Amino acid sequence: MTSIIRIGAVNYLNTKPLIYDLEALAPDAELVLDFPSRLADGLERGELDVALIPIVEYFRAGNYRLVPNISIASQGPVLSVTLFSRVPWATIRRVALDEGSRTSAALAQVLLRHRYGVRPEITPLALDRKAEDADADAVLLIGDRAMHACLPGFAHAFDLGQEWHDWTGLPFVYAAWAVRPGVELGAVAEALHEAKRRGCANIGPIAAREAPHLGLDAGFCRRYLANIIRFDLGPREQAGLHHFYMLACELGLARKGVNVEYCQTAELAAR
Repeated sequence: MTSIIRIGAVNYLNTKPLIYDLEALAPDAELVLDFPSRLADGLERGELDVALIPIVEYFRAGNYRLVPNISIASQGPVLSVTLFSRVPWATIRRVALDEGSRTSAALAQVLLRHRYGVRPEITPLALDRKAEDADADAVLLIGDRAMHACLPGFAHAFDLGQEWHDWTGLPFVYAAWAVRPGVELGAVAEALHEAKRRGCANIGPIAAREAPHLGLDAGFCRRYLANIIRFDLGPREQAGLHHFYMLACELGLARKGVNVEYCQTAELAAR
């Protein structure tokens, strides 16, 4: 009897093209939707077999494999990872980080420490807490929460994807499919690639379907998925991934000596 592959994915707009028709494509798998941080914890505990996790968690675990050529990335603004700040970067002394985030929280710290030379106090922002109520100079929000937020009491809204690209000239990878040790995905790996292919071919319908639930304009959602978010994990994305990993290691935010390894799929074998 074939064991059920448990798939964990984020229930954000930018994930929808990667899980398009996935339940039909992998009928013997179980799809679980949750926040990025909770997916990472579930994969670590063995409650999930493959999950779309914050990429920094790949480097913290050190024993996962990635599904090749699939990620959530940006080259320039990302719109869904924003540091709202009452003060300029150089005078941030206390920052509240969205508890749903792991990679974006690490990226914020990399930018603060390495680019702007500041070492603020770090505090969590609970998922059910209003950002406006945070006792901090700056608040990091991610995902659909970030795209909805206005926070008029904060003078600045820094897009961390734009900040990273302006500084390094590289794309930034936020998440990828990670497979825990001992798991063979089999046909599920091909289902993940086919879901991505179908999702990228159906950006318009996805945007039209999701926009009303999010309270966002359908045209904005379409442009966001078509022009802002990148779903590949090609050479440029891998270069950005490696650069972020090295900087995160310097701050103790990732485990040293971790290599990027991929699970074997038909797509990888064909290269």
